[in-house]
Amino acid sequence: MLKYVIRRLLIAIPVLLGVTIINFIIMKMAPGNPVDMLISPQIPAEALEAKRIELGLNAPAYVQFWNWFTHLLQGDLGYSMVTYEPVGKMIMSRMGPTLLLMGVSLIIGVAIAIPLGILSARRQYSKLDYAAVTGSFLGISIPNFFLGLGLIYVFSIWLKILPSSGMVTLGGNGGFVDILLHMIMPVIVLTANVAGRNIRYVRSSMLEVLEQDYLRTARAKGLKETLVINRHAVRNALIPIVTVLGMEIPILFGGAVVIEQIFSWPGIGQLTMSSIMSRDYSTIMGLNLMAAVIVIGANLLTDIVYALVDPRIKYNK
Repeated sequence: MLKYVIRRLLIAIPVLLGVTIINFIIMKMAPGNPVDMLISPQIPAEALEAKRIELGLNAPAYVQFWNWFTHLLQGDLGYSMVTYEPVGKMIMSRMGPTLLLMGVSLIIGVAIAIPLGILSARRQYSKLDYAAVTGSFLGISIPNFFLGLGLIYVFSIWLKILPSSGMVTLGGNGGFVDILLHMIMPVIVLTANVAGRNIRYVRSSMLEVLEQDYLRTARAKGLKETLVINRHAVRNALIPIVTVLGMEIPILFGGAVVIEQIFSWPGIGQLTMSSIMSRDYSTIMGLNLMAAVIVIGANLLTDIVYALVDPRIKYNK
């Protein structure tokens, strides 16, 4: 396993390099730059040109990329072209709120999806099965922004019982209860999406396993049904489920961009949108690199969990 992990990490190096090059090319193809955002009748053209030179935007594209890449090799993601803060510091300060929001949503979503999917498979074509499948399709079909705005209207504008934006109340002490109240609506939106996607996968995986001959043999030996399901069926059904859950982390980061904008959550998603709108190249490059690392890390973690769930899986080559 250790050799496999090391090999995967070494393979990730050229992958990350390729991702950064492609991201830089796409970013350069987009119209505008940070200086264009400063255009105003009060700013002379000479001042704008001086600003371009100061930020290195007058250099050829390959020179700009090389300058950024050499700093990256030294562990430096550069400075924001808009706020002049270190990019690494900006990302780390926003990472905590995003991980909190995503982590809670993922845990609750999985805690709902797995038992509900198992029960749905065991009681196929029952009222519970139809209700679970219907809820799953609703969770997938309703757009995040629509559900988020609907919750804001109901709980913040109509009932006035939940805050509509931010992570803490302005002027408050930011205690546990305050943060919890601000998390309720964005967590509901993300949880609905996670649970909706995974209920169907768990149900399908369980239905496939329940038809296997070894379960009939286990029942024929006189084992209790709960033992047959929990010890034999669920563990074997987890293999395809692990694959789906491994994909949830990158998907949640993508969904966080929309949710954090709607609820003004001070996380990575909000930083991503503000960086794109201001054409903050160095911050965008840092965020893209972080997203690539998360995807590669999630895939590697999924492969490791495979071996833990099923001891028959070996990574010897």
